[in-house]
Amino acid sequence: MHTDEQKKQLVQTKYAEIAAQDKAINAASCCGAGSCSTEVYNIMSDDYSGLEGYNPDADLALGCGLPTQYARIKKGDTVIDLGSGAGNDCFIARHETGETGKVIGIDFTPAMIERARTNAEKLGFNNVEFRQGDIEHMPVTANVADVIVSNCVLNLVPDKNNVLKEIYRVLKPGGHFSISDIVLTGTLPPAIQEAAEMYAGCVSGAIPKEEYLRLINDNGFKNITVQKEKVITIPDDILSGYLNETEITAFRNGNAGIFSITVYAEKPADACCPPGCC
Repeated sequence: MHTDEQKKQLVQTKYAEIAAQDKAINAASCCGAGSCSTEVYNIMSDDYSGLEGYNPDADLALGCGLPTQYARIKKGDTVIDLGSGAGNDCFIARHETGETGKVIGIDFTPAMIERARTNAEKLGFNNVEFRQGDIEHMPVTANVADVIVSNCVLNLVPDKNNVLKEIYRVLKPGGHFSISDIVLTGTLPPAIQEAAEMYAGCVSGAIPKEEYLRLINDNGFKNITVQKEKVITIPDDILSGYLNETEITAFRNGNAGIFSITVYAEKPADACCPPGCC
């Protein structure tokens, strides 16, 4: 069993490798966990290419939704992207917020920050910046963001409650988030839940959907809405690395499920500090 710090190091190491990979490798994998499937299609993420502001150099095919599409970003907004990778969601957010807004990407992995900064420089964007940091301790002052987005990142963080507290702190009163993430129903087989590769590939760090939504509510957010939900089907040739044929059949026929959800929630307009202290 890995400690929280070991899990973070695992994710950082894996995503440093992913930063140097070709998009096609990531798209044939489980959130970039390796070219582990012979079925060449993107297991997790949706197609970004039709969105305004899309830049193919920034799309590493690591997401599990389109949170920026649902984020209700307005001109002049300050937007923060948690786990910004090569900058994909940041550049789409920049199109929405315009030249008068600001976009901040935060990522744990130095190689991702470097790649994102290179992309931003090529595009000539002076209102998009990337900061290295742990989203459990964001390198951002309180009450600064109008909107926070994130795509398939919170599931990789061991202490999701800490991240939600940080989101609450950093959002302006009346601000909101739109986050795509992986959640579970039922109970995953232990072999999948504990596998390091699957952890870096989004699945085994996920928690039950009900718990995920409860954590959002418990941290003081209001108007919590599931904007989109889809089933994630992992091919048998990936599962066979962790389960035998009988176990795969039992998993397919059982009550356990893996889902991508995009969740919207608001920090109350009258919020003055973390919940419970006012």
